[in-house]
Amino acid sequence: MKVFAPLWLLFISVLFFLPGSALPQAGLFDIPYFDKYVHFGFFAVLLFAWRLRFDAARKNTWFLLLLAFCYGMGVELVQHYFVANRSFDLLDVTADMAGAIVGLLFWWEVYKKNRPL
Repeated sequence: MKVFAPLWLLFISVLFFLPGSALPQAGLFDIPYFDKYVHFGFFAVLLFAWRLRFDAARKNTWFLLLLAFCYGMGVELVQHYFVANRSFDLLDVTADMAGAIVGLLFWWEVYKKNRPL
């Protein structure tokens, strides 16, 4: 299970760095702000998976949040400067961080229910 977090990071990185022309343009993707929901979900899973890899020390949580923010900003900057038909969107970073927090909160609920007495 420890291999899931790095594989998920690799998977979403590939999707984040696809050119805009490679993304579907119709159907389910017509939902307003659909890409924000995608960012939210990707980061919720990402932070939950990475948090599972560490012990229960709280310092890891803050470090993971900082890394998530840096990664989210980095993704947006790479999209803006290096990926065709993609741009920087601060709302994507906001969705990333909201998803990261929810992923960590979900981890905390799972941890509380499963921690040894």
